[in-house]
Amino acid sequence: MKDLADIAVFMDRDGTVSKEIGYVNHGDRFELLPRTSAAVKLLNNVGIKAILATNQAGVARGYFPEERINEVHDKLKQLLAEDEAYLDAIYYCKHHPDVGEGEYNKDCNCRKPKPGMLKEAAKDFDLDLEESYMIGDKISDIEMAKRVGATGILVLTGYGQGVYEYEQQDWPVEPDYIADDLFDAVDWILKEQGIWKR
Repeated sequence: MKDLADIAVFMDRDGTVSKEIGYVNHGDRFELLPRTSAAVKLLNNVGIKAILATNQAGVARGYFPEERINEVHDKLKQLLAEDEAYLDAIYYCKHHPDVGEGEYNKDCNCRKPKPGMLKEAAKDFDLDLEESYMIGDKISDIEMAKRVGATGILVLTGYGQGVYEYEQQDWPVEPDYIADDLFDAVDWILKEQGIWKR
C-alpha cells in the first residue's frame, strides 16, 4: 500500500457528516447521517487523515456562543468513537463578513469558499493539498477544494440534491465526482487511490 500520510479527506459537517437541520444550537439536536462512522473508519484504517472543515457563522449571527460549537463537536467525536472511528482534526470558521460584533465580524480567509481551513490543516499535518479531497453538499465546498488544487466531491445528502438538480447552470466550478453520501465518496476515493479495485 502506498504511503497515504500526506493525504487528507476534508469533510463538511452539516449535510455531509451530520443531518442538515439548520443551525445546531444544542448537542442533542446533532445526529450523524447513516454510514458516516463507517466512512470515517475506512479512512482511519488506511491512514488517510479524516478532517472536518465547517463554516459555523451561527456564532457571528448571535445564534449561540462559540463554546456551543465545541460541545457539538464533542458529541460528534463521541458518536464516532462508539463505532471505533475518529477525526484527525476539526477546523471551523466562526466569522461572517457582514454580521456580528468584534472578532466575529470579519472578512476572513477561513470562510468557505476561501481555503484558509485547508491551508491551516496542510501546515499542521504537512499535507499535500493537491493530492487531498474535499467532500461537501454545497458548491462552496467544491470551490474551496479547487482553490488549492484538491479534488472536490459533491454529496447528494443535505443540500446536495437540490444543488445538483436545480443549480447546475450557476455552478462556478464542477465537482470531480457526485456521490450519494459520504460513504460513497470515500469508496470512490479509495478506488482512485488504488486501495480498492474498481
